[in-house]
Amino acid sequence: MTRWFVLAFLVYSIYRAYVGVANNKSFSKTDNAFRHWTATVAHIQLMIGIILYTQSPVVKYFWSETEIGFKNLDLTFFGIIHLVLMLTSIVVLTIGSALAKRKPTDKEKFKTMLIWFSLALIIIFIAIPWSFSPLSSRPNFRTF
Repeated sequence: MTRWFVLAFLVYSIYRAYVGVANNKSFSKTDNAFRHWTATVAHIQLMIGIILYTQSPVVKYFWSETEIGFKNLDLTFFGIIHLVLMLTSIVVLTIGSALAKRKPTDKEKFKTMLIWFSLALIIIFIAIPWSFSPLSSRPNFRTF
């Protein structure tokens, strides 16, 4: 559930940054709060994701049978690719947040947020196991 919060915060922060750049707005306390909370929610999701990663039976199988795991793209995706891409996206988002915080002008703050947060979002979209992804074959909806 928190993953949707991360995406919502990230998309809204990107939207605010775009509007700020396009309309030459001042970087308000609300903009700064969204910058901060987007990074915070992403870090919380990262911690939840790491816990789930360590408990996943698919990941445990991948690491116990790495030779087989690397031959199966689904196992490789969930064992390594997803983890590396999501960690990379959080690093990119964190760097963007820190850089935006330190920029001297409002336009530079918005532009920095727009670039770095958009890049993080693109990486997240690549790392999601979509049903149409060539990296994994996971259905959109699973029955229990």
